[in-house]
Amino acid sequence: MTDFAIAPEALQKQIQETLGAKAKSVSLALGEVTVVVPAADYLEAARLLRDAPGCRFEQLIDLCGMDYSDYREGEWEGERFCVVSHLLSVSLNQRVRLKVFAPNEGLPVVDSLTGIWSAATWFEREAFDLYGIVFEGHDDLRRILTDYGFIGHPFRKDFPVSGHVEMRYDAEQKRVIYQPVSIEPREITPRVIREDNYGGLH
Repeated sequence: MTDFAIAPEALQKQIQETLGAKAKSVSLALGEVTVVVPAADYLEAARLLRDAPGCRFEQLIDLCGMDYSDYREGEWEGERFCVVSHLLSVSLNQRVRLKVFAPNEGLPVVDSLTGIWSAATWFEREAFDLYGIVFEGHDDLRRILTDYGFIGHPFRKDFPVSGHVEMRYDAEQKRVIYQPVSIEPREITPRVIREDNYGGLH
């Protein structure tokens, strides 16, 4: 009988044995296992995590992009763009975080996981739209959250908070038009509450 709810330490060891040299690192922090794999081994590592008897991560429950360019105020020295997936094994009641960094910052490309977990389809479109990460092998890679004419990728750290353009309806032209942003930049200062007994606290 297989142990149910494997301990994180046991899972860490199991993944190290399963992936071997295909894993750059298998770390354990706050009770969670994180695996970092090279881009060249991304698909094979994902297949092993899904199919290996001690892993059996049948479900991809989340996938997102990350931009490390301003991580810890510029202390980061690795690749800029990363794809993070969260995997769930229903049969073994365990979870793992899978990370892969795109080797080229100018054109970040990693393989698509859609052939392994079909749930990756919309998540990868979101990461493409917001971060500009290209997923090789995705059969419908197009924007999903921004407008058709949108330029840039709004979750990148170098994208301005107010954006580059805004859209409005023009009554004379009887259509929606784009124009330069009219919002004036402002400094956002947190509100400090100094009332006595605020929220019923004494």
